[in-house]
Amino acid sequence: MILSWDESRRAFIEAAEWFVHMAALVGDRWNEPGLGEWDVRDLVGHTSRSLLTVEMYLARPALAVEVASAADYYRVARAIAADPTIAARGREAGAALGADPAAAVAQIAERVFALVNTQDGTELMTTIAGGMRLGDYLPTRTFEMAVHTADLAMALGVPPQVPAVAAAQALHIVADLAIADGRAGPLLLAATGRPGLPAGFSVL
Repeated sequence: MILSWDESRRAFIEAAEWFVHMAALVGDRWNEPGLGEWDVRDLVGHTSRSLLTVEMYLARPALAVEVASAADYYRVARAIAADPTIAARGREAGAALGADPAAAVAQIAERVFALVNTQDGTELMTTIAGGMRLGDYLPTRTFEMAVHTADLAMALGVPPQVPAVAAAQALHIVADLAIADGRAGPLLLAATGRPGLPAGFSVL
């Protein structure tokens, strides 16, 4: 599945609107368990970085494309993901949301929507994995928001109903990674009701 820039932008906005909606449902549960060592505030803070990095990286133009696709981004980012400072950055991002995290998330989303809507997807930006086009980077942010908003929904006891266009783009990245790493078989079997995935299975 190859999405046009308009479709990719729609998937991103759809995922972000779902994230904003779920953050508004937290109420007074910000200190409850979120994901792993994170509480709900930390999880929401980490997820908010999927919006903030778009803004941050567009302000750092790249000279060349070094990472050509969303799947390539995750392959490069695997080593980065093992960095223990990621958990700390999630806590810092949660604290930065201030006294009203849900309102802060909504304001960030509105600001980033306005920015993304002025772009055409060809912009070169410097990401943590290297130079990328915005059109290739944005699906990684849709993926992150889809997955982590689903985490947030589970933490709040709400069904993780990922919006359709965002879900399609996130699952496309999962498929690309599984195929490239020779893990499509176990994933297909699990998705069609066969025995569960091996312990620790992940495409990331």
